[in-house]
Amino acid sequence: MEISIWFWVVFNVFVLLMLTLDLGVFHKKLHIVSVKEALTWSGIWIFLALCFNGLIYYLFGQTKALEFFTGYVIEKALSVDNIFVFVLIFSYFQTPAIYQHKVLFWGIIGALIMRVIFIFAGVALLEKFHWTIYIFGAILIFTGIKMLFEKDKKIEPDKNPVIKFFKKIIPTTNELHGDKFFIKQKERNYATPLFVVLIMVEITDLIFAVDSIPAILGVTQDHFIVYTSNVFAILGLRSLYFALANVIDRFKYLAIGLAIILVFVGIKMVIVDLYKIPIHYSLLVIFIILIASVTFSLIKTKNVLKVVDKH
Repeated sequence: MEISIWFWVVFNVFVLLMLTLDLGVFHKKLHIVSVKEALTWSGIWIFLALCFNGLIYYLFGQTKALEFFTGYVIEKALSVDNIFVFVLIFSYFQTPAIYQHKVLFWGIIGALIMRVIFIFAGVALLEKFHWTIYIFGAILIFTGIKMLFEKDKKIEPDKNPVIKFFKKIIPTTNELHGDKFFIKQKERNYATPLFVVLIMVEITDLIFAVDSIPAILGVTQDHFIVYTSNVFAILGLRSLYFALANVIDRFKYLAIGLAIILVFVGIKMVIVDLYKIPIHYSLLVIFIILIASVTFSLIKTKNVLKVVDKH
């Protein structure tokens, strides 16, 4: 799909404007994000994504609109798995809720930059070396199978080589200093534990990007569609985190559903030269898997919500 440079410019200006409004206006003052506020913002981001999807349908037709929507659904579903890990990270470092929004804001800025690099590198590889699609497909199948048999996730920052290296080259304080990432003491700069949390969030997204980018490349290799669907999913991640953090344990079988989706998309990529699964069938399969995993999760953990309500 040939996209005018102005589409790229206008879209990125829109993203920058929304990020500026987010941190500079709506979250200028530190506060704990309530579930109501989080649900409102989640609704706004989903609404904006659907409006953009409608614009793609109007300008470029049904196929591109379905590709965007399918990619957005996949990325949105995979982002819920990110939330599981974010909960563990904030819990491990005992990060106060009032500072979590700032960490996720800057974490998502870094995520956007990393995703752009991954997307353009991935598409370039597929365009120049078609056979790499089999590698991407194999990665997704392997990842999906691994997720199916994976035990409970654990966060061990002290064993993380990046964190170890960071603490060796940059002195780090033992206590938080408000919402600051760096402070100056006795003419020397120190990182705070909040910055270490930010690094962990960035590492987490880098790991998830290895799965999510190949997954959406299994749907389309159109730069603009891959990029925009990723951006909308990531921009809504913060609000989704605050909306689901307290009830994330209810999604017991979602990880299984996501694993099956990754395997399905991986198989779709591996057999692409033998049979290309139509995009509307792919979307239908993904929806059925997601609805089934969420439904079974809610049925299995129906008593959890009652406990949360009492507290």
